[in-house]
Amino acid sequence: MTDGEREDLELHRRLAAGDRGAFDELYRRYAPAAYGLAFRVTAQRVLAQDVVHDAFLALWRAPEAYDPARGPFRTFFLSLVHHRAVDIVRREERLRARTERASNLEPVYDEDVAEEVVEEADLVGHRKEVREALATLPPEQRQVLELAYFGGRTQAQIAEELGIPLGTVKTRTFAAMRKLRRELEEPNG
Repeated sequence: MTDGEREDLELHRRLAAGDRGAFDELYRRYAPAAYGLAFRVTAQRVLAQDVVHDAFLALWRAPEAYDPARGPFRTFFLSLVHHRAVDIVRREERLRARTERASNLEPVYDEDVAEEVVEEADLVGHRKEVREALATLPPEQRQVLELAYFGGRTQAQIAEELGIPLGTVKTRTFAAMRKLRRELEEPNG
C-alpha cells in the first residue's frame, strides 16, 4: 500500500465520522482527476461539472459505500465518477432522441378533414392559454422553458448558454412547470 493510499484510508475514516475537513481534502485531491474523466466521457463542461458535483455529494451522503477491502479509494471514486458520467450521457441521448422524434412527426393524410379543422380550432385556444400562462412566470423561469421547448435545447445546453449551473436550470424548469400546471388547471386560468 502506498503512502497516498494510506492517507486516503485515513481521510475516508474521518469522512465517515462526519469530518468536513477530510471531505475538503479528498475534494482537493480528486476533483481535478474526476473532472478530467467526466469531461472525457461527457464532452461538455457543464455536464462534467454536474457529474463531479453529484459524485462528491454521493460520497458525503454515503461514505460507507466505499469498502477498503475491495481496492484503493482512488479506484472506487473514479469508478463512481465514470458510472455517473455514462449515465448522464445516456440520459442526454434519450432526451435528444425524444426531442427529435417529437419534432419529426409527420402529418397523417388519411384523417377526416372536419376533425382536423376542429382540432386546429382547439389548438388555437390552447396556444392562447399557454401563452397567457407563460406570461405569468418570472422571466428567468420563462427563459429556460422557452429555450427548452421552443429552442429545442437540452438542460445542459441551456446551462452552458446562460452561464448558470445545470442544477439551477433544473430547479427553474421544475418550478416553472409546476406554476404552469397550476395556472392551466384553474377553471378560468
